[in-house]
Amino acid sequence: MATMAAVEAEFDRVARPPNRFWTLAEGRAMFELGAFYMSRPLLGSLPKGDGHAVQVLPGFMATNTSTVPMRRLLKDLGYDAHGWDSGRNVRVDNALISRLETQLARLNDTSGRKVSLVGWSLGGVLARELAKLHPDRVRLVISLGSPISDDRNHTSAARLFELLNGKEPEAMQGGRFRGLDEAPPVPTTSIFTKTDGIVHWRGSVQKPAATPTENIEVYASHCGLGVNPSVMLAIANRLAQAEGTWSPFRPPLFSQLLFPRTSLD
Repeated sequence: MATMAAVEAEFDRVARPPNRFWTLAEGRAMFELGAFYMSRPLLGSLPKGDGHAVQVLPGFMATNTSTVPMRRLLKDLGYDAHGWDSGRNVRVDNALISRLETQLARLNDTSGRKVSLVGWSLGGVLARELAKLHPDRVRLVISLGSPISDDRNHTSAARLFELLNGKEPEAMQGGRFRGLDEAPPVPTTSIFTKTDGIVHWRGSVQKPAATPTENIEVYASHCGLGVNPSVMLAIANRLAQAEGTWSPFRPPLFSQLLFPRTSLD
């Protein structure tokens, strides 16, 4: 007979939204934004880029405005950083996928170099699926607090998403966007926080794959992931790797306290 501890452990693995406490505490993202601007002079000294294009995709219900601080930093670090051409991130339909493919192709063809994709929340899901469709055009993918477990029960925004997109969005009806938990065939980093108030952290942990994959835990809120200084450090570190090379993230000695090392079980 299973012990109470075993039952509780199994329950803890059932897909469910984050604890309501963390959802109500998402307002702490404003402090992360303040920390971003306070540390902006230091962030400017992060590893410099090689000029390749970086396409940044916003989260559910958000627009390019939400990624302005991150993109300005990336530009200052030497990247050709872009928002997306799709307005507010609401509907996951074939028209959206077509626009994303067109923009990716344009950035790739214009520079003659592969494009890195950085996606926040739903934007990270889209970035991973875009990389699966066009791995020949994508250099790497970084997702921030993205629900990549293939189970919408991990997010508190599931009902709103389904209200606007239906149980099976148009893109899924075409046979795509299946197996969200499967990593794309390019180096892929998932940055997550165990205090996420929108997506349960277990829903953002990616499993090992044939191609390089990793999970990086940070101290952050969901709404602060796009400006949190430790997230910026991790993104800059990942983007600075030479194309065709990859090694797991190891935080610099001076910043190790910013990155918890807790169990993913």
